[in-house]
Amino acid sequence: MYFKRHSLRFVFLFLLFFCLLIFFVAKLIFIQVFKSDYLSGLADRQHSHILRLEPKRGTIYDRKLRPLALNVTAYSLYASPRTMSEEQRDKAIKALQKMLGLEESFLKDRMNRDKNFIWIARKLSPEQADKVKALKIKGLDFMKESRRYYPGQSLAAHIIGFAGIDNYGLEGLELEYNEFLRGQFGMAQILRDAKQRELLIQKSFLLPRDGFDLVLTIDETIQYFAEQALDKAFKKHHAKGASIIVMNPKTGEILALANRPTYNLSDIGSSALDSRRNRSVSDMYEPGSVFKIVTASAALEEDAFGEDDEIFCENGEYRVANHILHDHHAQGTLTFKGVIEQSSNIGTVKVAQKIGGKIVNHYARLFQFGKATGINLPGEVPGVLKPVSRWSGTSIGAVPIGHEVGVTPLQLVCAVSAIANGGIYMKPFIVQYIRDQKGEVINGFFPQPITEVISQETAERVKNILVGVVDNGTGRRAQIKGVKVAGKTGTAQKIVNGVYSHSKYYATFIGFAPADDPKIAMVVFFDEPHPNHYGGTVSAPVFREVVENVLKYLRANDVK
Repeated sequence: MYFKRHSLRFVFLFLLFFCLLIFFVAKLIFIQVFKSDYLSGLADRQHSHILRLEPKRGTIYDRKLRPLALNVTAYSLYASPRTMSEEQRDKAIKALQKMLGLEESFLKDRMNRDKNFIWIARKLSPEQADKVKALKIKGLDFMKESRRYYPGQSLAAHIIGFAGIDNYGLEGLELEYNEFLRGQFGMAQILRDAKQRELLIQKSFLLPRDGFDLVLTIDETIQYFAEQALDKAFKKHHAKGASIIVMNPKTGEILALANRPTYNLSDIGSSALDSRRNRSVSDMYEPGSVFKIVTASAALEEDAFGEDDEIFCENGEYRVANHILHDHHAQGTLTFKGVIEQSSNIGTVKVAQKIGGKIVNHYARLFQFGKATGINLPGEVPGVLKPVSRWSGTSIGAVPIGHEVGVTPLQLVCAVSAIANGGIYMKPFIVQYIRDQKGEVINGFFPQPITEVISQETAERVKNILVGVVDNGTGRRAQIKGVKVAGKTGTAQKIVNGVYSHSKYYATFIGFAPADDPKIAMVVFFDEPHPNHYGGTVSAPVFREVVENVLKYLRANDVK
């Protein structure tokens, strides 16, 4: 009986251990077969971590390879709160709050997290990093990164734009060409011991690919001349906004482009949103009399008028449908050439009535109004040019003199450049080429004729009329001693609450020089200048100053 009882106990224990053996064998097989990938991955994550290697963002150069935007070394501060004592965290909060200007609540939130790694401040200057290092607080350390640096600060701000804290383009060319400039991140897998300490042993490594460089058509010196002249006039005339564009009329290259108000690329946070808008391509307005180059070109190309044909300008008042049209100065009889020189609205409208609205509209479209130029800058608008079918009874008295149309400063400089270039309209561009870090060109941009707007003969005739505008007409303030200048003034009432204002105006001057061999074409535009508001008074002197400086610079550098 005693033996039987022990035999049963033995069998029970044997079965128990056998079942446990089967269970553990099955568990082991399950782990090895079905959970091996997960567990090996877990071990890999515990004993190694992935470190992203930031690429160097490409440099933006002017046409002479002078840097306008580049990357410099920066230090990003992080903390390991889990390894810090309460006393060390408190010390760090008090010191960093004062040293880096960070909010106490922000620092407390970061320092009280149960983490081995958390960002405190990104892209600090070397001076700031040295001050933090001098604190010698355990648990604070740095990661070496890079940040964008703009040597000119506000120079060419609306062209270049800016990149954010992560080196991602947010405005201007930084945004438009972000995929080229940014490069590709690399990767390093670092081994760690059981206490999560880095062993400085790389399990795998992939180098980052640095971004490509942009080489622009912009000339930094010409950009400086344009911005200085524009800024002085912007302040002098208390304008709401202003734009200037300098262009090579023979190639379409933009040599300078600036707007006011502007902003500092090194201090984006303090800039107003309105100051970051590229008015040269994104703002459209009624141009006024500068648009008369379209009507004049159409009339001459269609052989409807000659320069000496006389036009009676009604002594300053002329009815078009239910609207009375006025000239700023009452005129009697003027020649066709004199109508443009003196900027007679009535004379220009009479020219348009003779050739017809369809012809005026046709040439306006040949001059590419009503469509985007396609420049390689973000935010361009196409403007407004209504088809003749949508004209009202008064449109024939408005469109030919630059009303009921919407244009951008860029469209205007391209239009006057077509006249300077013998009637050939060139596509504007602002990037010459993209190159890699070895200097090899991977993509280039070249002069591109779009269309023949008018014949070379007609372009020469219009050019001579525009020379007369500066010599004898409304553009006298653009005269330059020893240089033949061609240009056209424009003054337009601004629409406020649906009606034309009698106190707010747009002032514009377009032109090119030297007229006999144009090197540069230019538009100068002001929004709400006061008390003076005429294009010939406000904009023409800026044109003159920039042309004088640029031509001296080009001669000194033998630039053709």
